Amino acid sequence: MTPDEVDAFLAAERVCRVATISAGGHPHVVPLWFVWDGSALWLNSVFRSQRWADLQRDPRVSVVVDAGEEFHELRGVELSGEVEVASEVPRTSEPRPELAGVERRYAEKYSGTPDFVADGRHAWLRMSPTRLVSWDFRKNPALKPRRSG
Repeated sequence: MTPDEVDAFLAAERVCRVATISAGGHPHVVPLWFVWDGSALWLNSVFRSQRWADLQRDPRVSVVVDAGEEFHELRGVELSGEVEVASEVPRTSEPRPELAGVERRYAEKYSGTPDFVADGRHAWLRMSPTRLVSWDFRKNPALKPRRSG
C-alpha cells in the first residue's frame, strides 16, 4: 500500500490485534480498538489486564490490522515498535490538550460522537512504529479469481 492508502486503511478499520510477550516468554495476542494519527498508533487499554502487565514489563509490541474474506481480497498493515504510556493511569476526564485530537477521533470512530468519556479503567498507550509493513492482494493480478465459462 502507498502511505496514503495505509493512512486511509488504518482510519477505516476498527479492530487491531495486539501481540505482547507474556512473563513466561509466550506471545499474548488480543483484539483492541485503536486510532492512527498518521505517525503513531494509539491504544486505549484496560490498565488491569494481561496486555498492560506485559507491556509494562516489556514495551515491545506487534500489531496487525487486516481485512478481506477471500485470499485475493486480503490486505493489511503490521506495525512493530515499543509503546509508551501516554496518559495518566487511569485516564480521567481532566482535559489534556495533547490527547484532545486522539480522543475526539476515537470517540467519533467508536461511538459516533466527538465526546470522549473516560471510564476509570483505561489509559492511553502510544506506539510510534519502527517497522511498518503493508500488503494488498487485491492489487496482484495473479490472485484475481478466474471466471469460468
